[in-house]
Amino acid sequence: MFFCCNVCADAFENMVLKLKEVTRWPAVGSVEISGNYSKGRTCNASSPDGDNVKYFFRHENGDITEFKLLSTTHD
Repeated sequence: MFFCCNVCADAFENMVLKLKEVTRWPAVGSVEISGNYSKGRTCNASSPDGDNVKYFFRHENGDITEFKLLSTTHD
């Protein structure tokens, strides 16, 4: 993956770690991200097993400052 800077790379890595912690998934299959730094980002993620979550997060200098699960679905 390519990131514009180290802060964005750190934010992505920390977001994936937080997602795995909250969902208890051993791995993340895919993530779709929309939004921006100032308003936060809404994401859709799926596990390799087909479970899906929608969540919102914000970060400051790569550290997650807000994380909310919005919905979950299970296959």
